[in-house]
Amino acid sequence: MKENEKQSRILEREKLIEEVKKLTLFDDVFMSAVLEDIPACQHVLRILTGISDLSIRTVKSQYHITKLVSKRSRLDIFAESTDNHIYIIEVQKEDKGNHSKRVRYYRAMADSELLRRGESYEKIPKCSLFYISETDIWNRGSTVYPIYKYLGNTGEEYEDGQHIIFVNAEVDDYTEIAELMKYFKTADAEDDSQGALSKRVRFLKGEKKGLDIMSNFGEKGRGKGREKSREKIDFGLIESWGRNQSY
Repeated sequence: MKENEKQSRILEREKLIEEVKKLTLFDDVFMSAVLEDIPACQHVLRILTGISDLSIRTVKSQYHITKLVSKRSRLDIFAESTDNHIYIIEVQKEDKGNHSKRVRYYRAMADSELLRRGESYEKIPKCSLFYISETDIWNRGSTVYPIYKYLGNTGEEYEDGQHIIFVNAEVDDYTEIAELMKYFKTADAEDDSQGALSKRVRFLKGEKKGLDIMSNFGEKGRGKGREKSREKIDFGLIESWGRNQSY
């Protein structure tokens, strides 16, 4: 390899590392790469649910649901626990409005995937959807907004197996969830406070194999026409790194 070509690739790699270091868990590409890792996703869901022994069996990131005539839907994180509970994580950086209707649609599309033709409705698993925003979209001063449903004026909770929880990273109420949201905003590779989540972030931001993974996610992002223009990362750069993994 010519010396100037070698030097160019070294500089390219260094630039890639700097780009990846800037990413947070509110950037779609990086969030997907982080939370597709079962231990990292499990850590996040244990905090969000308050279930310390929650065990996640499978995780799918950027999970697409396509119907013939309806609007295409993509769920950021689609996870299943060992007790067959479905957990959906949606992360929103920009305030695009219509949050309640957006969640309604995500939930409906997820349900359409969970029941096959001929199966009884009893087979629909419980599903919890966590809608995580960078700002307090409801402006009520809380970190977490669980949605409750009641049967008429009886005060009795109406239980259909679906749960919606809005979470934001703007309000700090000094809870464990608020600490997690602080981490979402920085994704600091030197911050070890979030267990398996911190470990995954450090791996993706600081190790060669982690950068290889980021190159694959970058190619996916470029293939979508950069529809998520808010991403900070240079997709062309990580594509180039993915093709030249000689260091």
